[in-house]
Amino acid sequence: MARLALRDLSLAQGGRTVLEHIEGQFTDGAITALIGPNGAGKSTLVQGIMGLLKPSRGRIDCSVPRERRAWLPQQLALDLSFPMSVEELVMTGTWPSHGALKDYCGPHYLKAREVMARLGISHLAHRPLGELSGGQRQRALFGRTLMQEAELLLLDEPFANVDIETIEVLTGVLREMARQGTTILVVLHDLDQLTRLADEVLWLADGHAQWSTTQAVIDHRQRSLQSMPQLKPTHATDTPHARSAE
Repeated sequence: MARLALRDLSLAQGGRTVLEHIEGQFTDGAITALIGPNGAGKSTLVQGIMGLLKPSRGRIDCSVPRERRAWLPQQLALDLSFPMSVEELVMTGTWPSHGALKDYCGPHYLKAREVMARLGISHLAHRPLGELSGGQRQRALFGRTLMQEAELLLLDEPFANVDIETIEVLTGVLREMARQGTTILVVLHDLDQLTRLADEVLWLADGHAQWSTTQAVIDHRQRSLQSMPQLKPTHATDTPHARSAE
């Protein structure tokens, strides 16, 4: 059984139903792209999976412990005025399992150095976050996730406003995490990034969702259609690309 499954899920924001009747499961150790027009409910779904939004109907079945669930929001959510260095941000990845008020130990610092080296930011260890470029900040945020050893990772537009080199580094990190068994959900808009990164796709539109494949989405875009297709509630057994949550 998959570690994350949606069962007849409906989610609402401000008294308005945003998503309804979503059914299916996410493949363990795969990268699933969440795509759809603005306002389709991508961020709402992420909030629901992270436990920040209670379902109005149905449920989210997740066997991953909360301390192993990581959420990387858009960079705009990061307070750059907070006096924290790159190393200090990376070390906060230990908080869910180690605790925020406990002192770090030798193995924590050793692992943090390994993580920063992997991301190419060792030379920035003591640099304040407010002095970093967009790409450097995103690498530091990824470092925090690697320190957490997440089994479920959700990312909201992780490649927005970052340089090409950073995109290459982070794409490689995500692929390696997936190979090691991490289940990854990523909100994407860019077709090239979708092609290079996603194994599967959950397409959101008009309050509903449909499972698809990366190739099917590429084929659709290449046909130069002007809008997303009309979707209807799709249970996992209704299409060849969908996966049953049973």
